Amino acid sequence: MKSRQNEQGSVSGWMLATIGLIVLVLAAGAFGIWSFMNYQAQKTDVDNKIAVAAAAAKKAQADQDETKFAERDKEPNRQFVGPDDYGRLTFDYPKTWSVYVAQDASQGGDFTAYLNPVSVPPVSSTTRVALRVTIENRDYDTVLSSYENLVKKGDLQSSSVTADGANGTRLDGNFTKDIRGSAVIYKIRDKTVTIRTDADTFKPDFDKLITTIKFNQ
Repeated sequence: MKSRQNEQGSVSGWMLATIGLIVLVLAAGAFGIWSFMNYQAQKTDVDNKIAVAAAAAKKAQADQDETKFAERDKEPNRQFVGPDDYGRLTFDYPKTWSVYVAQDASQGGDFTAYLNPVSVPPVSSTTRVALRVTIENRDYDTVLSSYENLVKKGDLQSSSVTADGANGTRLDGNFTKDIRGSAVIYKIRDKTVTIRTDADTFKPDFDKLITTIKFNQ
């Protein structure tokens, strides 16, 4: 009787040990599966972040290259030449821009020209073009006075500028509710020239362009 009890005790101990081992194996397996799945999730997350970063870097490089190519495509510059009787205004502009002379002053009056990348759209007071060139039969001070209220209100900022040894005025800001840009104004003999860009998008080109301005004083 005692021997059977010992055998039963041994069997129970063995079963408990076996069950415990099975539980440990299952727990270890579950932990291994969880660890593997967690590793895969983290790896996927890291791979996604790397892919996103690589795509962003590639796009940034492509944008940078496109900007360089666009700038290079503008060169060599062409030269704009105004009427000889109106001081022969000249300046360099990107070769990718088109020029439309609306009034050539061949019969007197004002000279008006527009420049814009690729083609010049139909022009109105609200149209934004890369460059407006006007040589008016008006006194320099009279032209400046037409902007006086906008300067006083703070819509335009006025500063001094020089071209070809002549002093002039530069205006930056809002010319109208539709036009925000920059302009330079110079006296040419008995006339006044205003060169204006209608959008800050063209400001880098404008700033380069006005450094090449020449005219007969």
